[in-house]
Amino acid sequence: MTPAPPPPPGVRRFSPTADDTPSLRRLIGEDLQAVLDRDPSCSGRLEALLHAGWQGLALHRLAHRHYTGGRRLRAAVLTRLARLLTGMEIHAGARIGRRAFIDHGFGVVIGETAVVGDDVTLYHGVTLGSRGWLRDSDSGRRRHPVVGDGVLIGTGASVLGPVTVGDGRSIAAHSLVLRDLPASARPGSAQTARR
Repeated sequence: MTPAPPPPPGVRRFSPTADDTPSLRRLIGEDLQAVLDRDPSCSGRLEALLHAGWQGLALHRLAHRHYTGGRRLRAAVLTRLARLLTGMEIHAGARIGRRAFIDHGFGVVIGETAVVGDDVTLYHGVTLGSRGWLRDSDSGRRRHPVVGDGVLIGTGASVLGPVTVGDGRSIAAHSLVLRDLPASARPGSAQTARR
């Protein structure tokens, strides 16, 4: 297997080694804390447990562990269950960083080769998808986006194809992103991508 190319500027690659991979319990707990920290309508831990975005993400994390462990049928069953319960479809192969927050969740689609960084916020109806029938093995190209750390993607936005969204970017609701977006110029700034 050939080594992966270096990440684009402004994006850290999400590829933890076995030594620094947090436990499944820790990842799910951090995601629950992200709901408490970022959802102003959530009044406490019990309500956060009912948050559809968190439930879908928790099921994805379990499915992803099965997927990377070679148990693809179990992963597919968990992915289907998450879709039925939450209205979100996150392929078990997608790699999602720590402390992710998916608000409302319904209609979120994340493709198999998508990579999502740490501290990312997605609103309902977001698609991180492909632009065609290209397979991963075709010409060594990936099909789905790489999203950097601290990115916010607004309601109904679509990021399609093998594009890279740099750290700290903010993508406006209902945007269509088909090209790379560099990292935010200033830490904590909200540069907004428009159509």
